[in-house]
Amino acid sequence: MKVNPKEVLKNYRDRVYRLALYDPLIELSRKTQTDRKGNDIEYDILGFLALLFFYENMIIRNKEVGVTELAEFFYEINKGKIDLDLEDFRKLARDIIDVFRPPSGQRRSKTFYNWESGQEETIYYTLLKASKSDLESNTQYYSLDEDGLELVFATREYYSEFQLSINQLLLRKQLEKGEFIGALRQIDEMRLAVENLKDRIFKIKHEVNRNIVSEKTLKRYKELVEDINRRLERENEEFGELETFVKDTKNAMEYEIKDERDRKAYELIIEIDRELNAVHGEHRKLLAESIALKGAALDAARESLYFMGIKSFNFKEEITSRLISTPLPLHSSRQLVKPFLYLGFYTSWSPSALFTEQPIREDKDEERINEFNLPVDEEVYDEYREITKKNFKRIMEIVLEMMKDESKIELEQLIIYIKEKHAHILDERSFYDFWIILHQNSPITMSTGEDKSAGLFEDMVELLKGKYKSLRVEETKGIIDINDRFQIRNMILKLERDDHGI
Repeated sequence: MKVNPKEVLKNYRDRVYRLALYDPLIELSRKTQTDRKGNDIEYDILGFLALLFFYENMIIRNKEVGVTELAEFFYEINKGKIDLDLEDFRKLARDIIDVFRPPSGQRRSKTFYNWESGQEETIYYTLLKASKSDLESNTQYYSLDEDGLELVFATREYYSEFQLSINQLLLRKQLEKGEFIGALRQIDEMRLAVENLKDRIFKIKHEVNRNIVSEKTLKRYKELVEDINRRLERENEEFGELETFVKDTKNAMEYEIKDERDRKAYELIIEIDRELNAVHGEHRKLLAESIALKGAALDAARESLYFMGIKSFNFKEEITSRLISTPLPLHSSRQLVKPFLYLGFYTSWSPSALFTEQPIREDKDEERINEFNLPVDEEVYDEYREITKKNFKRIMEIVLEMMKDESKIELEQLIIYIKEKHAHILDERSFYDFWIILHQNSPITMSTGEDKSAGLFEDMVELLKGKYKSLRVEETKGIIDINDRFQIRNMILKLERDDHGI
């Protein structure tokens, strides 16, 4: 069997990028400097320790970390290994930071020949970024950039794309073993991974609007966004299971507090519950953002690409002038205009139609057949109407529960919330009837809502009266795939408050 060259060179640029992240450490290893005893200083090892130092400070959310703090860290862990004083370590820390973040302000780069594309290419990366500064003391603080995090994660034998999933797995193991202090630290790492993913989605959102100039790039970004979306959905499900596990543990421990040790463990599980809910909330926002990016942003890019093609295509120049001015054979002329012609229509009659059921009646029965109507069971109809009214009211209660003090909400966001709290509702036809009928009757004014809603929204209107003045539902871009049975177009529900209500 022969090796396929395309498989060997697949994703060559990404692989070179990950190798390039180690270049600053290699550059540090070339430095030849000795301490006061004449021993060589291992700059590359100290550079790696510096990355770990900045990473740990990001976990504990300490943003005031600069040259002085790094020098003090080196001095603290040194313990006589390197014969330098604090001032010498300060110079050493400055040299290391200047390699990770050049004083010129330009990003580090690597130019290479891409064997996959057959072109010279340049990749850019930044290990450290400026976080904040103290103007009074003229001090600059730093934190790890996305590329720096990539390098740190690579040393732990897994990629940053799976960082959050692995954190969730480790958190579950720690909770099962009762290691609550380690679990809190794991949640801090999860928060950092969510913030890193948030920055990545923000960058992708801008790149989608700026870089899509062909179907090829559109397809690449679409696959990237769909991959992020699938991963976020899996992580969101795991968050839900973790929260359930923590709540069950907390409820079980509440009735087993016997001594001071049990009380401290119970306080830790309460803190874990609170911090985990906060991280899940931020992650849920990212999921909603990725869904919006998957729908509206990519649709807008696709439309922009379409209109860009229309503007760049000159029908008169490309088709008309060429057809008239250039002597073409008849066959070539037909091929030139063929894409702009209507498709052919084909009609046929099947002999099997002879065997279909035929209506047998006399002409005098025609009038009587046309007037025939099925009887309506009023009792069944009234029962169905009351059930529908109650279902519509319940859906609105869930909408208000999700909105809290907000004035508007997207159906897409609401469905994410319902999947977590009330998933069974999405299997019921009444949920989709609610939005379709509500959109048809929009806007609904609370003073006249019962007339306009034909009775189905009476209970819902009573729920909103006194607090809201009107309700409006508008369509927006994107089709939401709920499950194998249902799809619905995305909508925005807006509520206008009644300032004179009680």
